[in-house]
Amino acid sequence: MQSAEEGSRPDDFRPARERAGWSTSRWLGTGTTVALVVLLVLGSCGTWALVRSTSVNQRLADRWSPALISSVRMEAALVNQETGIRGYGLAGDASFLSPYRSGLTQQKTATKKLKELTAGDTRATADLARVDALAEKWHASVARPIAAAPDPTVLAQERAESGRAQFDALRTALRVQQEHISSERDRARSDLASVAGMRNTVFTVIAAVVLAVMALAFAGLRLGVQRPLDRLRADVRKVASGDYAHALAPTGPADIQVLAGDVDAMRRRLAEDLELKDRARAVLDAQTVELRRSNEELEQFAYVASHDLQEPLRKVASFCQLLERRYAEQLDDRAKQYISFAVDGANRMQLLINDLLTFSRVGRLHTDEQQVDLTDLVGRTVGDLDVAVQQTGATVTYEDLPTVHGQPTQLGLVLQNLISNAIKFRAPDTAPVIHVAARRVPNPGREGSEEARRPFWEISVADNGIGIAPEYAERVFVIFQRLHTRESYEGNGIGLALCKKIVEHHGGLIAVDTTYTSGTRFVFTLPGVEDEETAVAEEQEAAGAAGAAEE
Repeated sequence: MQSAEEGSRPDDFRPARERAGWSTSRWLGTGTTVALVVLLVLGSCGTWALVRSTSVNQRLADRWSPALISSVRMEAALVNQETGIRGYGLAGDASFLSPYRSGLTQQKTATKKLKELTAGDTRATADLARVDALAEKWHASVARPIAAAPDPTVLAQERAESGRAQFDALRTALRVQQEHISSERDRARSDLASVAGMRNTVFTVIAAVVLAVMALAFAGLRLGVQRPLDRLRADVRKVASGDYAHALAPTGPADIQVLAGDVDAMRRRLAEDLELKDRARAVLDAQTVELRRSNEELEQFAYVASHDLQEPLRKVASFCQLLERRYAEQLDDRAKQYISFAVDGANRMQLLINDLLTFSRVGRLHTDEQQVDLTDLVGRTVGDLDVAVQQTGATVTYEDLPTVHGQPTQLGLVLQNLISNAIKFRAPDTAPVIHVAARRVPNPGREGSEEARRPFWEISVADNGIGIAPEYAERVFVIFQRLHTRESYEGNGIGLALCKKIVEHHGGLIAVDTTYTSGTRFVFTLPGVEDEETAVAEEQEAAGAAGAAEE
């Protein structure tokens, strides 16, 4: 265990506080920033791969594949037109012009679609322009003249060879167009496969990097934070188990090292306090031994006071009384008064010694605490005061009082002093009326303790006497404090102090009720006996808590 001088230096842990290194928050902030940058780069790569893949897929699915379909539809429309014109030219039947006219509509639709799809592509635009030019040439020299002729047979025969040659050229242009579109579509398909592979590779790399970052973060937290904290926790538990000499080694990030230094400083302070407490306990044990020896001497003195000191007092009183009886005729009134003063002083001294002995025995003797029925105890106390009750015409009433936990003899002294005071300090020309009552009050004990389970009772003793002014409500409980002269009211000022000591020894409090104005009302509290209703309620509550815990 370290000495108090070592633990009191103000710079014990200055090196730990000034240790170079990053703190946990700095490590976490830097690691989080790096991880975010890596994730941002990976996200950008993934986004680029997705955009690239989407672009190639749109080029294939939304441009060249529909363009090829439109080109094929255009070819079919032109073939339908050529078939209709040829049939009309051979048969002269106007019904053969229906395929021609529907083909024109289909050609226009396909041409418009192809222009939209091939916009921006030079070769595709040129192919479409060549097809349109050849188609227009065929229409101008063959299709439209034949379709407009009333008798198309002769015209069809005249232009059969040139029309066939023009339409073959048109077919060749369509085939070239379709080959170019097919090649673009195949290139887009190839690009799509390449981009898909690249995309899969990028996302595989992203997943691998994310897993690596997570593994590094876990390993970093494990090595840089959790292990130092586990080591610090183990050291703290070792100190908590009682090994206050075990020093805490600062490891890990700077703030954890500072924390370890602070905890170690607390350990050293506790060690110093325990050392001081051990020394204080040793001194206290020595003082306890000395106090026990002193108490034994005081008890011996009390024994001497109760026996040896009272014997001379009895002799003084006896011989003074003998002196008065034997020499009564020779003594004048002043001598008799002096003898009376001496006897009265001896008697009061003897009474004072007995009261002091009773006051000193509170808490040392009569330790047989038991259940005390206050109704029965008040009845016996009133019976002991029967002479004073009859002489003064006092009326003492009491309700059904509870059963309390305490020492019957000492509680009887409390009731006897309070009732006798009520009789003594009565109002002039008024018979004393005394009432003893009780009511249950909250237990002042700590919640959950064994004492707190007991009911607590407030006992009141009220009278119609001269009362006590509020400014003297505390003073009356101080030993030897009197509010009246001995000539007005007899007594030595110990009764209420004795009551206070007995009540506080039982764990209660006693006071004057300053709100009571019809005389004097003393109230004091006592611990009661746990009644059956309280016990049953607590058992039910405990059973309910046990059932809830099982659920």
